[in-house]
Amino acid sequence: QPQLLESGGGSVQSGGSLRLSCAASGYALANYCMGWFRQAPGKEREGVAGADRYGSATYADSVKGRFTISQDNAKNTLYLQMDSLKPEDTAMYYCAAYYPDLWCSLVVRNYDIWGQGTQVTVSS
Repeated sequence: QPQLLESGGGSVQSGGSLRLSCAASGYALANYCMGWFRQAPGKEREGVAGADRYGSATYADSVKGRFTISQDNAKNTLYLQMDSLKPEDTAMYYCAAYYPDLWCSLVVRNYDIWGQGTQVTVSS
């Protein structure tokens, strides 16, 4: 059974950094579309960063230049490096995966494997 387990969330001050990790089990991460999503209270879940099987990355405009998605296929782990954090980045962060027909996209409904989430809180 494919599973994802996030870690690395926490509380930081504005301008700080956090690195989220997502350990995959039950499948090979390298063969799937992978993504980081977040959901703040009262808001819809939104895509933050995605990675395809060929090493290309996609970012939401709100995090471009501040967040970096990466993966270590040997460790079967996905990462999200978050720098210059802002209070508006406060949310529950989820990693997710799906096996694509063709191209990967950062659309919530495409993803069918989800982790339990890790909380990120940024104070001003």
